[in-house]
Amino acid sequence: MSSLTKTQLDHLQDLLDRREGVLQSHLQQESAEKDAFVQVASEVPDAGDSSFATLTVDLGNAAVGRDMGELRAIDAARKRIVQAEYGDCVQCGTEIPYERLIVQPAAARCAPCQDNYERTHGEAGGRSSL
Repeated sequence: MSSLTKTQLDHLQDLLDRREGVLQSHLQQESAEKDAFVQVASEVPDAGDSSFATLTVDLGNAAVGRDMGELRAIDAARKRIVQAEYGDCVQCGTEIPYERLIVQPAAARCAPCQDNYERTHGEAGGRSSL
């Protein structure tokens, strides 16, 4: 495991907990909004309103997918903490700087490996670095 102090690790775990709470709140909100727009899309005879409602549901689904991906990354970070592997790059094994972990506590890779990963994996483009 990296050379993180107990204080640093506690701070990072707190950041993971807070981010998880925000994401779960987003998911609840998206679910409620989706239900409302699905109802509008099915009740409104106007094609324009129905199209807008459908687009809104689709955008909401994309947001849910993004949030679920980030929740999976948080879960993986917690598993790395338990396995004493947190803070080490899963690709090259070097220590991930504490400053990077503060910005992205679920980071699994050091910045150079993450950059390389995003270049070589097209589906990773456009998402925040984990």
